[in-house]
Amino acid sequence: MVGLNVKFEQNIKERLKHHNVSGLSIALINNGKISKTEEFGILEAGTTNEVDNNSIFNACSISKFLTSVLVLKLTELGILDLDENVNDKLTSWKVPENEFTRREKVTLRTLLSHQSGIIDPEGSFAELDSNQSIPVIVDLLEGKTPYCKNPIDVNYEPGSDFHYSDAGFCIIQQLIEDVSQKSFEEVMIEHIFNPLDMKNSTLSQVIPKAGRGIFSSGHNKNGTVVNGRYPIYPYPAASGLWTTPTDLAVLVTELMNSLNGKSKLGFSHDMVKEMISPQGGKEWVGLGVFLDGSGKGIDISSLGWGVGFQCMMVANPYLATGAVIMTNTDLGVHQMEGIIGEVYNSMLKS
Repeated sequence: MVGLNVKFEQNIKERLKHHNVSGLSIALINNGKISKTEEFGILEAGTTNEVDNNSIFNACSISKFLTSVLVLKLTELGILDLDENVNDKLTSWKVPENEFTRREKVTLRTLLSHQSGIIDPEGSFAELDSNQSIPVIVDLLEGKTPYCKNPIDVNYEPGSDFHYSDAGFCIIQQLIEDVSQKSFEEVMIEHIFNPLDMKNSTLSQVIPKAGRGIFSSGHNKNGTVVNGRYPIYPYPAASGLWTTPTDLAVLVTELMNSLNGKSKLGFSHDMVKEMISPQGGKEWVGLGVFLDGSGKGIDISSLGWGVGFQCMMVANPYLATGAVIMTNTDLGVHQMEGIIGEVYNSMLKS
């Protein structure tokens, strides 16, 4: 994975037009370093504000990858334990005990690998309604907000099955806030954003007016700007990250370098290896990442898909290669079936 195929790069403007994609930003990783960044298109349809290396996109569920890195950092520090019952340290709210938790308890390991026994209520975890206040996570977990109308409960024995869950990452957020007595965003800034100099990353749930020149607006599959321009997901740990491909690539290279004993965050080789190892007997899921392949040929990935945005992170930690691809358009099809898939396949052919 070196770069875009030359022929594809020459035609990329035509491909963006074909898919009605307003803006595209890419960061490539080779030899454990960011080798190239490329930007195409505009931040908002109808303007001339071009995408550049500092342009910030909604990462949607790639936020879970970021959250997982923070959990591993706090585990390295001895603040958290991957295999401890989360109720041991939760104070503001507790995972309800029932017949499914008699033998197995909900842990950070099962939450990070979407095997905690929690199934998101139908219709939950939508984008912020501008007419509603930002929900308190405890209220959300108790089913007291429009964003999650049913209390979160354990629906099957932890560790026995896989169900992708935003609620699980809300529990992680509440746990981190309870043990630190700080906001989730403050803990992330302290332990991840500042040490890695991720200056263009934020978990703020308000887009500052002064910074809107670098924030991308979201677009629908017809290429028109979505309502509100900047969709907010008021669940930072699950889907609240706004960032750039470059900042995400910095996070990926940190994991790669940690495998070689060169971590800036103090990660051990074993901790990163745990993250990219299959969990709970599921060969395709690690801790906050999805897996493809095995051994030194394993690829990790994280996808983001929400109102007005789609993105993808994919990397091989052992080969120290990877890419982060972000767009400001929701095409309504899986990433690999749209422009992101075309970009990724172009890299494989280069």
